[in-house]
Amino acid sequence: MTNHRRNTTRHALYELFSSMRFAIGLLTILAIASIIGTVLKQNEPYPNYAFEFGQFWFQAFEQLGLFDVYHSAWFLTILAFLVLSLTLCVLRNGPGFVKQMRSYRDKAGESSLAAMSHSQALAVANAAPEPLAAYLQAQGYRLRLRDNPDGSLLIAAKKGSAGKLGYFFAHIALIVICVGGLMDGNLPLKLGQLIGRVTPETRDIPQSQVPAASRLSASNLSFRGTTRIVENKSADVTFIDSGNGYLVQELPFIVTLKKFHVDYYSSGMPKLFASDIVVTDKASGKRTEATVKVNHPLIVDGIAIYQSSFGDGGSPLRFKAWNLADTAVAPVPLQGVSMANQPLRANGKDYALEFGELRVFNIENVGKPGAADPTLLQRMHDAREVKQTKELKNFGPSISFKLRDSLGQAVEYLHYMAPIQQDGASYLMAGLRRTPAEPFQYLRLPLDDEMGIDRFMRLHAALRNPALYDEVARRATRKAMAGGVIDQQLAQNFGDSVKGVLQRFADGGFAGLEKFLDERVPADKRQAVAQTYIKILQGAVVDVMAVADEKAHASPLAADAQHYRFLLDGLVASSGLHDYNAPVFLQLDGFDQVQSSGLQMTRSPGKNLVYLGSILLVLGIVLMFYVREFRLWIRINGKQLRVAMTSNRHNRDLDRDFQRHLDAIQQLTRGS
Repeated sequence: MTNHRRNTTRHALYELFSSMRFAIGLLTILAIASIIGTVLKQNEPYPNYAFEFGQFWFQAFEQLGLFDVYHSAWFLTILAFLVLSLTLCVLRNGPGFVKQMRSYRDKAGESSLAAMSHSQALAVANAAPEPLAAYLQAQGYRLRLRDNPDGSLLIAAKKGSAGKLGYFFAHIALIVICVGGLMDGNLPLKLGQLIGRVTPETRDIPQSQVPAASRLSASNLSFRGTTRIVENKSADVTFIDSGNGYLVQELPFIVTLKKFHVDYYSSGMPKLFASDIVVTDKASGKRTEATVKVNHPLIVDGIAIYQSSFGDGGSPLRFKAWNLADTAVAPVPLQGVSMANQPLRANGKDYALEFGELRVFNIENVGKPGAADPTLLQRMHDAREVKQTKELKNFGPSISFKLRDSLGQAVEYLHYMAPIQQDGASYLMAGLRRTPAEPFQYLRLPLDDEMGIDRFMRLHAALRNPALYDEVARRATRKAMAGGVIDQQLAQNFGDSVKGVLQRFADGGFAGLEKFLDERVPADKRQAVAQTYIKILQGAVVDVMAVADEKAHASPLAADAQHYRFLLDGLVASSGLHDYNAPVFLQLDGFDQVQSSGLQMTRSPGKNLVYLGSILLVLGIVLMFYVREFRLWIRINGKQLRVAMTSNRHNRDLDRDFQRHLDAIQQLTRGS
């Protein structure tokens, strides 16, 4: 009884796995999964998914393996079951197909032939089989003659039997494609992760310190990883993203980047980027030199090396460091390296300076507001601008960095190196933001006649130096009296007002003045007093600049509209420095660009199987849909002759072919 039950269960499983419905169900699930894998960008860093979908859906999608569909355990399991199902289907139905292809069905009797839809009996005087057989062979038929016990002769002919091979090719093609998918899906690696033999590394540590449990040997069946190599540097590993961490994949060779090349379109998009590399085999020492371009990979030892990206590789940087606590002091030189960290001590406090990526090109559309960073455009353009023209402009090199204090609090900055022109004036742009989610807020420092910020820094220092206020007030009062704005009685009050406005501006910029007015001035008089303060400040700034220049033994500023605009812009910039929240201002003075190349290393042995399966699938479809099987019987029984014909597809062509063959046979039998 036990054996019978076991045999019954085995037979039921065999019937299930070898059924067409089971295979179609698996194919449907794979098709849906493929749609998800196409719509949802795969293999992105997990923080990107968490930010986009939120924590709830991120966890749900992570559990379902939707962030790496084609390498997920359930996807590979379905592929394995589909291979099993299709293999059993071929083994189960294959012998019957082969038998049908080889069979001529030469045992058909009169009744079965007469029952066919295309069948007709002819009365003939005498029908010789030789001319009929010759005619069928000339029409491309293969035939077999059979003498029946009742004395009749049957000519069984067929052609197009190869069309049934299409079913074999289609099923085998799917098997081959799925096997290729299993190979490239790296099933052994998934099993290793399942049993805990392989665990992704989540720490940001040098690859040489990554433990063995997070390293894969060079004999790994399949992998797809990325490697970032700096010019004149080498790498012998690639990194594979794996959930919240990564795996280090050993390579059988060493890749050295000799030179990276990049060309740009006028829009700022890369036109061409390529890497001159040298690949050195670890075992033999064989060197292979090549230039890797996009869509032009180098294949070494079955591993394809693709050009995938590029970026900054750690460029030496040169800065002028302005002490914002005393900008009258000359700046000191500061050296740095992009993509690196270094300590910074300023005004008795310790900071960590964390440099980001150096960008040599910053192409923005300055013709259409909203096409680039809106905050930058609002600073650079009138908010009422509505022209829809497209004007691309290169804003030049920029460097981003974070300044982190001893408590771990950091502010991110973005400084441009080249002057930016607006309405005939030149500015140096500097942006800051306190969280990555915020847009950059930009500070615009006016440049002097020598295209530097030295005079502005001198003005900024003077505006914040109370020791100069008495001299500034005297000069402002003298000019006001000379112009008839005030008399002798108001001179003292006017001078005090000048010093008061300068002090409040030094304490908080325009925001400080506004706060003072809100606290001390009634609301109905606030606007009038504010206008008076602004006029005092705009007039006094000329004297502030003159006093600062005299103290620095610098040539005085020319008294014209252009330079007065410089002073007004200086007031705006000096006010903005109150929100800059940094002890120093790092002016990018120069750099030596060092580029890095992002190379993708791919070993995909299943790729060739997928190509082979695709060819077999196309061949199978062609055979199934374009090769028709015809079977024709001629039964000769004395003075009666019956012609019957069938095909795997019944259409008008079959009706026409049957009539054509019937007419030809009548001619042949009439002639005999």
